Amino acid sequence: MWAASCLASCCAACACDACRTVVSGISRRSARIAYCGLFGLSLIVSWILREVAAPMMEKIPWINHFHKTPDREWFETDAVLRVSLGNFVFFTILAIMMAGVKSQKDPRDSLHHGGWMMKIISWFLLVIFMFFVPNEIISFYESISKFGSGLFLLVQVVLLLDFVHGWNEKWVGYDEQFWYIALLIVSLVCYVATFVFSGFLFHWFTPSGQDCGFNTFLIVMALILVFVFALVALHPAVNGSILPASVISLYCMYLCYSGLSSEPRDYACNGLHHSKAVSTGTLTLGLLTTVLSVVYSAVRAGSSTTLLSPPSSPRAGNILSSYMHN
Repeated sequence: MWAASCLASCCAACACDACRTVVSGISRRSARIAYCGLFGLSLIVSWILREVAAPMMEKIPWINHFHKTPDREWFETDAVLRVSLGNFVFFTILAIMMAGVKSQKDPRDSLHHGGWMMKIISWFLLVIFMFFVPNEIISFYESISKFGSGLFLLVQVVLLLDFVHGWNEKWVGYDEQFWYIALLIVSLVCYVATFVFSGFLFHWFTPSGQDCGFNTFLIVMALILVFVFALVALHPAVNGSILPASVISLYCMYLCYSGLSSEPRDYACNGLHHSKAVSTGTLTLGLLTTVLSVVYSAVRAGSSTTLLSPPSSPRAGNILSSYMHN
């Protein structure tokens, strides 16, 4: 037993040293990658707790103090919200501590790039602490997070536009007929996928014999936006490209699907009825989109490019003028 304990302690120490070495090596090259990794870890923890934490949370008296125990879905959502709140508090504290840092000469830059074991421990403790927070605070956070998620969707659209804009500029820069045809084909594929997807939405979320006016309204509005994007892109005053419009149209149709699929499983107009395969697939796609958006924004905003630079930054004007001329 003594030998086994010593071996276990040695293995744990080696694992900690290895993690510290890896994280330190990554942060020296790019702290952005390390922060994105921590964010990805929080998503994994949220996913795991969503699947396994409900039975345990039902036994916690300061969480389950209701006259009637809520259903399992309530506890699943509550677990994710508590991890999310811990994540929010952690990154908000870091953002406040790093406010005003403009160069690596600032003493606080070492805090940004170093101290990763302490950061991970602090993040872990904050997440644990959130499970001792009263339900009222979590409910309030849930309310304001709905507005935050809407803002994040707008950020995702900006990031997607930035990516597609760079893609379009690269292919146009070749100034060859092959690449112009390739742009046209990709745009047509996106538009075909958009309209096919909209057909599936009508089939899934406006079943015959049901009064599903709100669902119909959302799908029709998404289609109207598709035509608006195309008209704006093709207007002579904009001098834009059809590729960004087609990609954004497809993304908006996906967002429409994501919203409609989140309707209650017993809602008559929800033709999917939240089957396990559909729920898992939708969640996986949503997580993948979130991770890609965060990683892309971190890499772009923290590099020498000008995306998301503060308005007062000399670099901010460059990207604005670039988009105005394209």
